[in-house]
Amino acid sequence: METIDLAQVNTDLQEKIERVESVDFKMVTFSLTGKDYGVDIMNVKEIAKADKFTYVPNAAGFVRGVYNLRGDIIPIIDLRTFFHLSITKRKIEEDQNENMLILKIDDHVYGIIVDKIDKVVGINQEHIQPPHPIFGDINIKYISGVIEKEGRLYVILDVVRIFSPREQTEEEKAAQGEIKADSFYAQMAEAMQTQPALFQQMAGGGGPAAGGASAPLLPASGSNYQFVKEQLTELRRFYPSPINEEWIKRRFANWTSSRSPEEVQLKTTGDADAFLEPFFSRYNGRFWSDDYAYVVKSVLPDNSSGFIHVWNAGCGRGYETYCLASILKMRYPNARIKVWANDNDIMSIANAPNMVFELSMIPPYCQSFLVAGASGFSFGPMIKDSIVFEYHDISNENTLPDVDIVFMRDTLSFLPVKTQEKVLIDISEHLKQSGVVILGQNEKLFGAEWRPIGKEPVSAFVKA
Repeated sequence: METIDLAQVNTDLQEKIERVESVDFKMVTFSLTGKDYGVDIMNVKEIAKADKFTYVPNAAGFVRGVYNLRGDIIPIIDLRTFFHLSITKRKIEEDQNENMLILKIDDHVYGIIVDKIDKVVGINQEHIQPPHPIFGDINIKYISGVIEKEGRLYVILDVVRIFSPREQTEEEKAAQGEIKADSFYAQMAEAMQTQPALFQQMAGGGGPAAGGASAPLLPASGSNYQFVKEQLTELRRFYPSPINEEWIKRRFANWTSSRSPEEVQLKTTGDADAFLEPFFSRYNGRFWSDDYAYVVKSVLPDNSSGFIHVWNAGCGRGYETYCLASILKMRYPNARIKVWANDNDIMSIANAPNMVFELSMIPPYCQSFLVAGASGFSFGPMIKDSIVFEYHDISNENTLPDVDIVFMRDTLSFLPVKTQEKVLIDISEHLKQSGVVILGQNEKLFGAEWRPIGKEPVSAFVKA
């Protein structure tokens, strides 16, 4: 009879428990001249690619210029130049975009250029080691710590310290390669005075958007309606277009009928939020009800190919993606389903695959796809394996196969009009002839190419 050494079993279990690393710090990792670095994910607003920046006269050498990020004019810093690192020369004909992390430090937004952006890495803060002078290619005071993870040594940058204002003379800053955050905006302010037409053009005619709120726009031709549209863009980056114009007209009529003339104009972000509150689709950012889910199911296309490809842009925290994937499994039980779920909120994308819920939160049509865990319920492999959560800004290139369904609720209206047009071209090119496009309930596709098939409150379209 085989005996079991309980003491040894307990020792082995304790060792396994100690090896399990709790994650209480996440960082976005990237490389500079072949070395690995990371920054606190809480300071990362998004990731972008660009290759054309507007030159700022008399700026420091590490300032590549300024960039129009969806209407906000932000300074772009080449981190390699700032740290006096070598830059690999690339051929002009390659026309390669630079990799950028968009950082938010206090009330300021910056873009930093790096060689390559890698991934989000979760670590335990207790394992972070203090910096050491051996990291000689970067000033030690800009390093918050170092950590080894999966065989790679990451240098964690203190971006708050790098970009925070300092009480130093210009000579000291020039000698030490220091950055003072306010100097970027001082340089831009000077450039805006010397080249106002350039910055007006970059900001789409709305004036500079970096460094604080801009002055209110004047009503166009005395029209409150035109003024409200302009302020929706200025205050909440909501872009009026044929996609949403019909809703704006209805909402404006309702808005003006319940307010005095002095209250019609949108003066604050609170006013803009109140105006836009009825715009958003039902169950935005949460699980759909059974009724809503079955309306979505009713507009999905017939398919006998055995493969269903779906583009879910603007997926947010992932609630609508899990609802959609569950409905797809019900609608096409024998098909192989793949959902490309994109969003430019890096925190949401990082957390979406690992969400855990209480059973009471999950609507009945999803419950058959759940698995129980120690902390609650999560979606099982049948659903998770069908979803690819990706960090992606759809204003950049969208490399997709031909898709059967485009699901893009309340996303297009928050893109500049030219970007809306670009994305619509992408949709038209990638959507199969029998495919369906589902937008927000107050958005619509226009033109002879599209035919509405939606049932309230779902706005759906097919190719005519």
